Amino acid sequence: MKVVSMIASSTEIICSLDCEKMLVGISHECDFPPSILHLPVTTEVKFMADGKSYDIDQKVKAILQEGLSVYRVKGDLLKDLRPDVIVTQIQCEVCAVSRKDVEAATCGWLEFQPEIVSLEPNCLEDLWTDISKVAVALHVPEKGHLLIERLKKKLYELKLRADSYFRKGQKKPRIACIEWMNPLMAAGNWVPELVELAGGENLFGHPGKHSPWMTWEDLEQADPDIIVVMPCGFGIARSETEMFNLIEHPSWKTLTAVKRNEIFIADGNAFFNRPGPRLIDSLEILIDIFYSASSPKRNEGKGWIRVIPC
Repeated sequence: MKVVSMIASSTEIICSLDCEKMLVGISHECDFPPSILHLPVTTEVKFMADGKSYDIDQKVKAILQEGLSVYRVKGDLLKDLRPDVIVTQIQCEVCAVSRKDVEAATCGWLEFQPEIVSLEPNCLEDLWTDISKVAVALHVPEKGHLLIERLKKKLYELKLRADSYFRKGQKKPRIACIEWMNPLMAAGNWVPELVELAGGENLFGHPGKHSPWMTWEDLEQADPDIIVVMPCGFGIARSETEMFNLIEHPSWKTLTAVKRNEIFIADGNAFFNRPGPRLIDSLEILIDIFYSASSPKRNEGKGWIRVIPC
């Protein structure tokens, strides 16, 4: 069987199912595990995504206003690869190649028609559904079951670890997770669930709902104890270069989290924005952050850093 993965999370799911050898093509965002980087890249973004946060936001909105897709599928390459299965998503047209993009690229194929598997992850429960869906499409349903059980076991163990750090009568830390810095956007979907599992009180965003826009007034009024910055598609280094969007705002230094030096950057691209097996690692990262005095901090420097005050 030959498989093309159009989204980074499905590539990680496929590899976690021990089906990496089936992959014949990936998306431009697929970067893990490193062993897949030699594969043909079948998608591309329609604009240079190396500008500042505000510029990227404006370019995306301009494309969407015209009713166009943010991404381009390389139809000729895809046809040459002759995949039996193409895995894509229908959760967010901004975040990754969608089913509509894939159907547009393959609609004229007469010789063969690949199976298109569409993932729709909106919450943690959907991760199990998507793993099962991919496993069935790849004819390895039992491997899917075992992977789900393994991930659920790790999630349960991490929840117990978070609970062990929480003392009776102690208030839960109030958490703001920021998914975009300019304009401000809070993290939604599965992130509020992860925050709660890690022992925090999530202030913005709702489980299973898309990430909401927010204002500086919202942030000031909520006045979080901890702020975790996890921009969509950005690693830690890229996020560091964009922190001026927050630090230079007049209200920044008035926030309790800033005064207490409880500002963190997490690797959104590798962990929090990618609804694959490493979402469980995202939970461990939040536990590291919320209980930095007690937690072993296994992911510090790799999955998260504390922002050094200016």
